[in-house]
Amino acid sequence: MSNDPYKILGVSKSATQADIKKAYRKLAKSLHPDLHPDDPGKQAEFQAVSAAYDILGDTEKRRRFDAGEIDASGQERADQRYYHQYAGQDAGARYDQGQRAGFGPGFGGGREEDFADIFSELFGQRARRGGAAHEVHARGNDLRYHLEVDFLDAARGSRRAVTMPDGKSIEIAVPAGVRDGQTLRLRGKGGPGIGQGPAGDALVTIAVRPHPVFVRDGDDIEIELPITFDEAVLGARVDVPTINGPVSMSIPKGASSGQRLRLKGKGIARGKTTGDQTVRLKIVLPKKIDDEMTALAERWKEAASFDPRTDIRRKT
Repeated sequence: MSNDPYKILGVSKSATQADIKKAYRKLAKSLHPDLHPDDPGKQAEFQAVSAAYDILGDTEKRRRFDAGEIDASGQERADQRYYHQYAGQDAGARYDQGQRAGFGPGFGGGREEDFADIFSELFGQRARRGGAAHEVHARGNDLRYHLEVDFLDAARGSRRAVTMPDGKSIEIAVPAGVRDGQTLRLRGKGGPGIGQGPAGDALVTIAVRPHPVFVRDGDDIEIELPITFDEAVLGARVDVPTINGPVSMSIPKGASSGQRLRLKGKGIARGKTTGDQTVRLKIVLPKKIDDEMTALAERWKEAASFDPRTDIRRKT
């Protein structure tokens, strides 16, 4: 498999961040270890896809990778590390520092193959400095994960056990009110550090599945509530679903389709604030109109002079 993150995700170098995110989510869904528990090949592909998105999904890391400053694993390239460490020094100073670091004669000569060997050793398990063993410590890589949750689990909060790209299983607390596309950072749940370096973080991007009844607008919830002809005319008290269970609501006499009623404090609760729920009424007639309803409508039509389209004609 190529180690080029663009090729791994199947996108071009001119791809937008949205294109990269879309490609990652598609691959992550199809390759997730939960779908292929006994397929090491698929798990390896999933880890490669996650590592590629760790580079390209971060605009700064992507810029540095495109500029050749870091490699596909997110590590700074050897020539860049050397440049940052010794920039502004003369050759004699570089030579002296090379000798003191235990790199041996010729470090100041500047041959690229020598630098590659030096930094390969430096960022391995151990490096030699002044003739004494020196442990290298580095922070572990961040791991990315794509998690789909149901609408109500996102609205009310939940806990989920998931398998991370490295095969570890962790429990994630999905906070109440989490938004679609929001990324949760789990400190220390990423790749292991080198030596005594700390572990990286797990970055979990949440995808919220749509709900057939509830629609979210910020911290507010909106639903469309069907009502009968007689409830609209006479008024009624009906049960209305909310994200935390049904509540009773009064429909005023003479209600119309499209009329909006508000249930205060029945939306998304986040911290000290809670949104509202808007109920949009929709008058629904029976699929089969019986003779009694037909006669009622005819009598009302003959006696009434109401025209609901008067305002439209006046404004056009």
